[in-house]
Amino acid sequence: MEKKQTKAKPKKTKSKGLGDTVEKVLEVTGVAKIAKWILGEDCGCEERKAKLNELFKYRKPECLLEHEYQYLENWFSETRNAVKPSQQRELLLIYNRVFKTNTQTTNCSSCLRELIDKLRALYNTYKDENA
Repeated sequence: MEKKQTKAKPKKTKSKGLGDTVEKVLEVTGVAKIAKWILGEDCGCEERKAKLNELFKYRKPECLLEHEYQYLENWFSETRNAVKPSQQRELLLIYNRVFKTNTQTTNCSSCLRELIDKLRALYNTYKDENA
């Protein structure tokens, strides 16, 4: 009995930035083969990919530190109708470090709600993994 030979599927890797995503789209659509056929093997794709990855990195959040996790655990254990300035500063310290941003304090309730929602999603990921 003959064994069927199947094509090995290429290993899927996560895109580090826009350059990786563009490369994947061009390969799937066949444009990459056409470009190499017309322009040759050194079509400049690798340099373009590297530049796009550098300019448009996909940000991966940093891991929560233990004291940050504890703060968020206490924070989300209570129902709140308001955020004190000291609480907002603490949440911003965590948010800015984890998401590599420089967000400032705000009076905009929807902006603050969005920030808290992102922290909640991150906290819930940790909580679910430890359950």
